[in-house]
Amino acid sequence: MTQKERWKKALWLYLYFAKVGCYTFGGGWSIIAQMQKDFVAKRGWTTDEELLDKISVGRSVPGTMISNVTLLFGYSQAGVPGAILSVLGIITAPVIILSILTFCYGQFRDNVYVARALVGVRAAVVPIMLVSMKSMVKTAFPYKLCYGVTLLGFVLCTFTGLSNALVVVLGGLCGLAIMRAVDAAKAGKEG
Repeated sequence: MTQKERWKKALWLYLYFAKVGCYTFGGGWSIIAQMQKDFVAKRGWTTDEELLDKISVGRSVPGTMISNVTLLFGYSQAGVPGAILSVLGIITAPVIILSILTFCYGQFRDNVYVARALVGVRAAVVPIMLVSMKSMVKTAFPYKLCYGVTLLGFVLCTFTGLSNALVVVLGGLCGLAIMRAVDAAKAGKEG
């Protein structure tokens, strides 16, 4: 990819994420669903597995998940310009909206209609997240043991107070062990 093509794609990513960033609710999960639809299903620029890897890393490092994911995706598509412009795109609308809301906070803080509208918005985010999760479950759980890792992670996070970072590291170690066992089983069948 030439430098000109890289910048052209980076600018396209900025415009795409600026548009999508206008309807980000629920911590960015609605954008993940949109990315899966547009970049995996429609354009074939990435796979479900690659997108899930970016989400896993984005959730595991400091910062907002969606900014981290867009940075990783932008970099994979157009290098450093893609990473920078993707993040700038995803934060453009929220920065503008939050600036306006901060300025007008006193007027909106106790408005019953705003509170009621947000109840509906939060309720609408749940099905969007579920659709996104449904399309990625097969990729996230290629082996039955992965369900056990998920259950263990849930128990550790919910009942032990263990740090999320440690649970992610433990999940990674479990993934290494699962893949080693799968590779050994495949080698045993072939040998």
